[in-house]
Amino acid sequence: MAKKKTSGGLTNLERFWGTAFFVLYLLLLPLAAGPARRLAGELLGRPVSPELYGAVYYYGLFAVTAILFHHLLGVSTRRFLDGPVFSLKTAAAGIVAHYGLCELASRLGRVFADRAGNLNDSAISARTGSAPHMTLLILVFLAPFVEETLFRGLVFGGLREKSRLLAYAASCALFALAHVWQFAVAGRDMAYFLLMAQYLIPGLVLAWAYEHSGTLWASIGLHAGVNALSALAGAL
Repeated sequence: MAKKKTSGGLTNLERFWGTAFFVLYLLLLPLAAGPARRLAGELLGRPVSPELYGAVYYYGLFAVTAILFHHLLGVSTRRFLDGPVFSLKTAAAGIVAHYGLCELASRLGRVFADRAGNLNDSAISARTGSAPHMTLLILVFLAPFVEETLFRGLVFGGLREKSRLLAYAASCALFALAHVWQFAVAGRDMAYFLLMAQYLIPGLVLAWAYEHSGTLWASIGLHAGVNALSALAGAL
C-alpha cells in the first residue's frame, strides 16, 4: 500500500489558532506550572500533588487540542479507517526503529555530555512509582495525543507542503527542545541542551510514521507504545 499524503488536513483557522496555542504550550505554560499548582493548593486548602496536577493539566491540553484541531483529526481518522492495518504496521515498524536508533543516540550522548540516562525515561520511572495510574493516563493517552497533534500535525504537516526537509528539521528540533529546555533553565546548565540528541531520533521516527501512513493515529499509537514500554521497564 502506498503511503498517504500528510497535507490537506489543516485549515487556516487551525494554523492560526494552533500556532498561538503551540507557542503557549512550548514556552509559557511550563513556566506557569509551579505557580499554578501552588495557587490551586491555596484555593483548595491542601497541597496538590504533581501527579494530580499533571493529569488535570494534560486533560486540559487534550480538550483544547481536540477542539482546535477537530478538522485535522477528522481527516486523520478517515485516513486511518481507510487502511488501519497499514497504519498499525507503520507504528510497529516505528517502535523497532525507535529503540534501535535511540540506543545509538544515548551512547553518543554519554560520550559528548556529562549526563547519564534519558531524561524522559527518568521522569517516567519516578512518576510511575509514585502514581502509576495517573502517570499511565498521561503517558499512554493524553501526552501522545497532544504532542503528535502539535509537533507532527501542526508543525510537520504545515511545513511539509513547503519543504519536506524543513518539516523534518523543524518538527524534530522543536520536539527535542521541548523535552530539554526546562531542565537546562531549572539547573542553570546549558550542557543539558546536548541531550537534545536523544530526542532528535524519536522526533524523526514519529514524523516518518505520520508521513508514511498519512494519519496522526499511527504516530500517536507509536508514541503511546514507546511510552507504555518505558513505563513498564521503569516499573520492573
